Amino acid sequence: MKPRTTFRHFRESFKSLGRNAWMTFASVSAVTVTLLLVGVFMVIMMNLNKVADDLENDVEIKAFVTLTADESTAGNLETVIGQLPGVESVAYATKEDELQELITDYGDELSLFNQSNPLNDVFYIKAADPQQTASVATQVASLQGIEDVKYGEGKIEKLFSFLNLSRNIGLGLILALLFTAMFLISNTIRITIVARRHEIEIMKLVGATNWFVRIPFILEGMWLGILGAIVPVALVTLLYYNVTLYAEPRLSGEMIQLLEFSPFIYQVNALILLMGVFIGIWGSFMSIRKFLKV
Repeated sequence: MKPRTTFRHFRESFKSLGRNAWMTFASVSAVTVTLLLVGVFMVIMMNLNKVADDLENDVEIKAFVTLTADESTAGNLETVIGQLPGVESVAYATKEDELQELITDYGDELSLFNQSNPLNDVFYIKAADPQQTASVATQVASLQGIEDVKYGEGKIEKLFSFLNLSRNIGLGLILALLFTAMFLISNTIRITIVARRHEIEIMKLVGATNWFVRIPFILEGMWLGILGAIVPVALVTLLYYNVTLYAEPRLSGEMIQLLEFSPFIYQVNALILLMGVFIGIWGSFMSIRKFLKV
């Protein structure tokens, strides 16, 4: 495309925004409202997903070695467990380590058990995929030399089921919002194009190609998307900055943490801007199709 033609398309797209000021305002408002909803919901869902990942990654299997096993048996068991499918890591703790941890947590009174320690040696095992914890626990429990395994059986399955349901609902809502945004913006831009259909018909009658007519409208849709994304980007940034400012000192040291402000908010803003551009271009492209059939 010649530079002169490209410049003409950009100039026409800007002029069209000014000529149809009220329709431009309506389109930008539609983009702003929908992208603001999508942006806020996206921030909430991404943080909920982070919390879900933290909870999943905190799940581990505790495997108790039989009291009669010696150090050699425990060493062999550690090697075997580490080679089981789905095992990410395995850590060994002697019964002395376990007792010392209990003394630290519950007081020196338990040091009386130093003379006759009733605890087992223990393996702490993490599954590569937390959702496979039950499967890994079953494999470990079947090994000779393992007396028992504990991983929150029953509760873990309910937790994973709840987290998966939350993720699916969140993804469904974001997709529904996006489709709603595209529908609203497409209709708004369609009204703009309907008002200018005679202009398009004249251009076609004098021999203009479909792309020559289409490009200024596509550029116009892109500007509408960019303009409509400015307010959501600013509000989502301001909102999340204040949320992290409030939550960080209160969640310090806790298992649940929010996503850090940077680079998370810049990634969200880039997504909002890209969605605005895509929705604007898509809305224009779809709306102008039938008016090109002259």
